Amino acid sequence: MEEQEMTNSTESTAKMDDVNINADENAAGTTHLNEPVAEASVVEKLEAELQEQKDKYLRLMAEFDNFRRRTAKERLELIQTAGKDVIQSLLDVLDDCDRAEKQLGSSDDISLQKEGIQLVFNKLRSTLQQKGLKAMESVASDFDVEKHEAITEIQAPADEMKGKVIDEVIKGYYLNDKLIRFAKVVVGK
Repeated sequence: MEEQEMTNSTESTAKMDDVNINADENAAGTTHLNEPVAEASVVEKLEAELQEQKDKYLRLMAEFDNFRRRTAKERLELIQTAGKDVIQSLLDVLDDCDRAEKQLGSSDDISLQKEGIQLVFNKLRSTLQQKGLKAMESVASDFDVEKHEAITEIQAPADEMKGKVIDEVIKGYYLNDKLIRFAKVVVGK
């Protein structure tokens, strides 16, 4: 048994020699820390990157500000000239109105005057229809709060007219299938 203990202690000593632990207090273990590090180059590199990012940020902000100003200007121009197309198309009708007005003063034939004015009205309606305006048909239809504004209720002449539009005081209109004016109507009760 003593022999076995001897063998184990010899083996453990051999293992310790293989590990080679430097426990000498006079040997410098931090020699790599005393060497000058290229810290200046790292700091300069980071400062350059920071300056580059600041420059990119400033350019982006300036570009966005220019974009915002440009779109605001374009929007204002669009709003100011939005009706230009409609107004130009109505100028022909206005010219016809001027001619009809001159004709009213110089002619006494009522039937010709009525016919001329009716032509002007028809031209106005067709011009507006070409631009997407459509009159709402309300008379004899069911009253709908989404399309109609009830001015008054009157006794319905027949039972089937209860809750229906009896008369239209002011027409309602759609522009490109979007309601732009409610119809003011009289409803039967």
